[in-house]
Amino acid sequence: HGIAIVSVCVFINETLGSSPPQLHHKHRNTSTCSSSLCSSNVKMAQNHQMASRCMLLSSERLTNSLYHKLLSLPIADKLHVDPESIGEASVDFGLIVREIPAAVLRPSHPEDIAILVAFAYTRGCGHSVRGQAMARDGVVVDMTSLGNKTTVSWSQSLGHYADVGGQQLWIDVLEETLKHGVAPVSWTDYLYLTVGGTLSNAGISGETFRYGPQISNAYEMDVITGTGHFLTCSPHENPELFHSVLGGLGQFVIITRARIALGPAPKRAKWVRMLYSDFSAFTMDQERLISVHGRDQDEALDYVEGQLFIRGNSDSWISFFSLSDHPRLMSLLTEHELLYCIEVAKFYDERTRSTVDKDLKMILKDLSHVPEFLFQKDVGYVDFLNRVRAEEMTLRKLGLWNVPHPWLNLFVPKSRIADFNTGVFKNIVLRKNITTGPVLIYPMNNDKWDDRMSAVIPDEDVFYTVGFLLSSGFKDWQEFDLQNKEVLLFCEDNGIKVKQYLPNYSTEREWMQHFGPKWRAFQESKAQFDPKMLLSPGQRIFNQN
Repeated sequence: HGIAIVSVCVFINETLGSSPPQLHHKHRNTSTCSSSLCSSNVKMAQNHQMASRCMLLSSERLTNSLYHKLLSLPIADKLHVDPESIGEASVDFGLIVREIPAAVLRPSHPEDIAILVAFAYTRGCGHSVRGQAMARDGVVVDMTSLGNKTTVSWSQSLGHYADVGGQQLWIDVLEETLKHGVAPVSWTDYLYLTVGGTLSNAGISGETFRYGPQISNAYEMDVITGTGHFLTCSPHENPELFHSVLGGLGQFVIITRARIALGPAPKRAKWVRMLYSDFSAFTMDQERLISVHGRDQDEALDYVEGQLFIRGNSDSWISFFSLSDHPRLMSLLTEHELLYCIEVAKFYDERTRSTVDKDLKMILKDLSHVPEFLFQKDVGYVDFLNRVRAEEMTLRKLGLWNVPHPWLNLFVPKSRIADFNTGVFKNIVLRKNITTGPVLIYPMNNDKWDDRMSAVIPDEDVFYTVGFLLSSGFKDWQEFDLQNKEVLLFCEDNGIKVKQYLPNYSTEREWMQHFGPKWRAFQESKAQFDPKMLLSPGQRIFNQN
């Protein structure tokens, strides 16, 4: 989803104290980011687009002696401590955790970041929701100052690919690659996220069943390790580092460049939603649709997702449907209390324009949705990929975007998804009746993921992602948090071996349980590439305090 996503980070553990005159106090907006989702506090999110791609750098207590060492660095003139810069970097998208950094660095080159890596954490869009991308008393690095540069190339072995900066937003990558008639094949639902950020988690969406997560579509990276070394890594060069970084939660490196797989860019999308009142029929049809998943199979869909519809979250899904359909939709929802929606898309271009309707009809025939409750739109390819942006702008106008987001994202084994529906959707979500915001539920194919990478998924051929993308008020987010804990407790008590996506744990035992058999390799990579544990302490994997 568009949740996505912290990039690699490095932080400082103590405050700078009073700011010295050598550091910049005047705010300087150097960002080209067009979305303040990447921003760091409410004021910036409303009025600025600045700290969208950042890193946070850290080290030991900043005594006067260390302070002067910091000022003696060749990047001292790029450090900023003005209140606005500090405020912008003090919160993330979740608006639940607040951590005050000590300074903001705006680098001109990746080498500037390497100079600070002994002090440092990195931060992407600040799109974490529990402070994972934050650093108390750290130095925030606003990576937008590195600029945007996407280079599209072709080789016989890889086909088309793009070299992009880790700080770049996926929307910018899309716009540049489209000029060459190509585009990335794997996406997140929200495009105003950084490349380095999504690659540090996984990068998932409705395309994942067919093309794999974004980490399965990276060919090569340039990185700065926690020891300050610049390295290139790929499946053939420094392969252990390459696989550790992808899905590695920012623990090992700062991603400065990534080589991304591209494919031919479609022109338009047939966008379909189908409603179900029966959960078994809903999941059987979803699993059938994702069973055709070859990259080159014309009969495969390009996108498959699903949602839970309840009256309390109708604002998050009703706008797709025409006003004339609203009464019968709400009547059906009143009858069943819970509805399930399969959402699919089939992309096409001039070559396939004359056959796409026939192909789509063949794919969707014999599905078991509620009769007469299939709805279709024909939209531009970019409009489809950027669909969440339109929802964002609507919420901004209503003042409902910059609010707390107590999200919970889970991977659920296929074998237990029916139990999850009964225990969670019916007996927790419906009973508590507080859910606002989208609730996503859709399956993925295990064989599209690379088990050598750090990302953790259930050990079944098919598993579901369930995303509670909740919004709350500033005074009642704890109520939603309690619901999340109730969901997790239900899974634990009933032996449902879920894995958290964008995980949030506070003890080593929990992290060991999360990573399972990957834990030892994860520890070894940390010892090798970030032995002083400078990177991403906000995740609280190796830095529990």
